[in-house]
Amino acid sequence: MTTETSYALTRPAYIDRSHLIVTDLGLVSGFYQSMLGLKVIEKTASGEVLGAGDLPLLTLTTASNARVAPRNAAGLFHTAFLMPDRTELARWLRHAAHNNVVLDGASDHLVSEAIYLSDPEGNGIEIYADRPHEQWKFQPDGMVQMATQRLDLQALYDSSPEDRWGGMADGTAIGHLHLQVGDIPQADAFYRDVLGLKLMARYPGASFFASGGYHHHLGANIWNSRGAAARAENMTGLSDYTIRFNDAETLSTAVAKLDDLEIKSEKRDGGVFLKDPWGIGLTLSA
Repeated sequence: MTTETSYALTRPAYIDRSHLIVTDLGLVSGFYQSMLGLKVIEKTASGEVLGAGDLPLLTLTTASNARVAPRNAAGLFHTAFLMPDRTELARWLRHAAHNNVVLDGASDHLVSEAIYLSDPEGNGIEIYADRPHEQWKFQPDGMVQMATQRLDLQALYDSSPEDRWGGMADGTAIGHLHLQVGDIPQADAFYRDVLGLKLMARYPGASFFASGGYHHHLGANIWNSRGAAARAENMTGLSDYTIRFNDAETLSTAVAKLDDLEIKSEKRDGGVFLKDPWGIGLTLSA
């Protein structure tokens, strides 16, 4: 089983983990365990931390005052779990097919192959594998060529080994998060101009940002959420996430930019916490 670090995680910054607020912890956690193959790493008073191997990826918490987010609220479009390689993506697809997992779609994005589904509370999920970085094509301005083409699920399924599936493989990570936001120019101004991520691609109504030449660590779209305001407290869905920096200098540069622009942030044990223009929390951590 491969444990080579994915290209997405070797960049100067990458998505480390994500935190969802749910109404039915047992139902949602059970789904991520049985259908996605994540394992409970830690239990807390209000929730659970799930991961692959010993790596925490997803925190689920619940509260008695949790408010169900409307579909057009800012927040999560999908959490994208990056498989270590195409074989692991095929093995997951085989598991999903044998367990009647309902899929929302599947696409060939040129840089990756992706399968889409939703958890029991409607939180979007992408399961994907990147094509080798040397096969990606870039435009003269540095943007990456991506598309949305039909993925041949049968061919992917047929490529899977017929061995027993034991859950998410070591090396699985959150490759990217795709967010619902209220305004694309405002998203560009925050994720590119404040956080320092590079704009890697544009679709109608969406921007894709990354660090170090990855195709995207963050996506932002207005397809369901045009004009959305900041999220309310204890709203279900994406509460916050962590951007981890592979070197302290890059983190210091990002934090200094926050100070220069007088953007409200606070130091916490895990790093520097702030909120984006739509109330989605993020921690910058080394």
